[in-house]
Amino acid sequence: MKHFDISVLDLAPVKQGKTIHDTFQDSLSLANFTENLDYKRFWLAEHHNMENIASSATSVLIGFIANGTKKIRVGSGGIMLPNHSSLVIAEQFGTLESLFPGRIDLGLGRAPGTDGLTAQALGRNPASINEQFPRQILELQKYFSKENSNALVRAIPGEGLDIPMYILGSSTDSAWLAAELGLPYAFAGHFAPEQMDMAFKIYREHFEPSKYLDKPFVLACVNGIAAETSEEAHFLSTTLFQAFINIIRNDRKPFPAPIEDMDTVWSAMEKSMVLQKLKFSFIGNQEEIAEQIKNFQEKYQVDELMINSHIYDHQKRLESYEIIRKATDSLFN
Repeated sequence: MKHFDISVLDLAPVKQGKTIHDTFQDSLSLANFTENLDYKRFWLAEHHNMENIASSATSVLIGFIANGTKKIRVGSGGIMLPNHSSLVIAEQFGTLESLFPGRIDLGLGRAPGTDGLTAQALGRNPASINEQFPRQILELQKYFSKENSNALVRAIPGEGLDIPMYILGSSTDSAWLAAELGLPYAFAGHFAPEQMDMAFKIYREHFEPSKYLDKPFVLACVNGIAAETSEEAHFLSTTLFQAFINIIRNDRKPFPAPIEDMDTVWSAMEKSMVLQKLKFSFIGNQEEIAEQIKNFQEKYQVDELMINSHIYDHQKRLESYEIIRKATDSLFN
């Protein structure tokens, strides 16, 4: 089985009965905790107009997390690039890299990270996204290059800095782009499992080596909920299930506490939809988690596994990441 690193995806989840200040403190606590467990990186994702996710000002939050940690890489998973000017993102991440040298990642996606009306308010033009996104990536590469020093428009800070860029995807579209540009590819298996097989196949088969990367690099994001017992893990997972039901119902309220019986909440159709979307969710005790990760890795051979963990109780969330670390280590000991 191919060796792989493990990392953290944090959406800065807002929980019922908690404030957004509490959310940010929990994110910092999680970053410190996982840093001590030797998780490789800690990514935050851009979302907008969602009462249950507080990571809308992603670059600001990355700075907060990086400032409160020492060695873990911190970055975006991702910045939704068509929501922004390429120059502004170059300056923001140039500033972050200058403050925290060698620790900043720039993951880039093309989705809006929100609903249609809010996407409009962000100034996006849906008709030009497929053209705009690749062009903006090339613009970022230009702004970060030393060769741009004689240009009329420069990113300062940003110019001449080595800031790794990752292409994010939840379908096959970005797999083609990441392969063409020779950039690392991160797939959102935690909510869009349907096309992951094909996306990895496209990326690996069509990858073109570049000055940034000489061979394909695949990162898969999955859900992970671990506990001392299988029963407790499945109980804790009901927060994640309820959150996805709320997405289906277009009700983005803060994340709820776990419940004993999901059948009191979802219909048969909703259950089927949720379980399909959460296909890549590792739930159980340490031994079960190890077995699930092993089976996944034997099939997909990823370079890195990024864990998203929606658990209501913060201490239980920390414990989950610790158990997942132990489960992963056990595969190679």
